[in-house]
Amino acid sequence: PREFDIDAVLDQAMQVFWSKGYEATSLDDLCGAMGLGRSSMYAAFSDKRQIYLRVLQRYETRAVARVNKALSGNAPLRDALEEFFREVIDSILHGTGRRGCLIGNSAAGLNSDDREMAEVVRHSMGQHELAFHGALKRAQERGEIAAGEDVRALARFITASFHGLRIFGKVSRDRASLEDISGIILRSVERAAN
Repeated sequence: PREFDIDAVLDQAMQVFWSKGYEATSLDDLCGAMGLGRSSMYAAFSDKRQIYLRVLQRYETRAVARVNKALSGNAPLRDALEEFFREVIDSILHGTGRRGCLIGNSAAGLNSDDREMAEVVRHSMGQHELAFHGALKRAQERGEIAAGEDVRALARFITASFHGLRIFGKVSRDRASLEDISGIILRSVERAAN
């Protein structure tokens, strides 16, 4: 019988993968962080890859929930997005955002032959896109975005820009540069309102 909290050990594994990346993370790194011996780790997860896939799914759930929470209130979408991107930039400059987005990091390091991993990353980015799309659609229904605007395409642009901002933030800690990127995203939403 398992004598450990599966969610807790996945959270510990997440921190290791997020800091070191998939390839650089060893089984010893994972066992040490998770507080498990190899036999317990293999019994629970089979191998490093399965741990990573579970971690990505767990991270996705939390990340998409943060987007939904930030954009689900009654504030105008443009204002909610501005606050959301301000928090993202603050996280990049002063918090865990310095490590980038785990999904974006995975996409950047993806082996093009790894279809299973590509599907997990694609699904996660798709969930982000759905979260942005839902917020844009609600804004369109409130009259904040013109009726003829393609909110699906705009959601894709915001998703790609969001992940790009997080990757850019790994190498640039310049607030003005990060705010330039978020400013262009916000202007794209403003243009959609006309």
